[in-house]
Amino acid sequence: MVYITRKFHFSASHRMFKPELSDDENFTLFGKCSNPSGHGHNYILEVTVAGEPERGIGYVMDLKKLKVIVDDALIEKVDHKNLNVDVDFLKNIIPTSENIVMKFWEQLESKINNNHRKLYSLKLFETENNVVEYKGK
Repeated sequence: MVYITRKFHFSASHRMFKPELSDDENFTLFGKCSNPSGHGHNYILEVTVAGEPERGIGYVMDLKKLKVIVDDALIEKVDHKNLNVDVDFLKNIIPTSENIVMKFWEQLESKINNNHRKLYSLKLFETENNVVEYKGK
């Protein structure tokens, strides 16, 4: 099995909050991440695909094709957006890195998987110190 990874960058804002709670209760639960005006991050997303290199071309997947898929399915939808309100597939969830990366997986899996390869993992860096990795269900 060979693993290939492509790195993507996007900037986005979000607010951690539960709408049924007051601002004070949200602050107790989420701290400064519940700021009513939101806050932002410069995210890094690593997309890893696993498979056997295809005969005749030697690629698990052409990384340029992977870039097009991820740009179309994710980056164009989330870059410079408010994740709470601007991204349809993220509505009605608390946009933690854990929830975001699982929703990203849902957007990508069927676009990448075929008989030769599969989406192996997504690694989302919210900061240089805070990273979430998801490998599907």
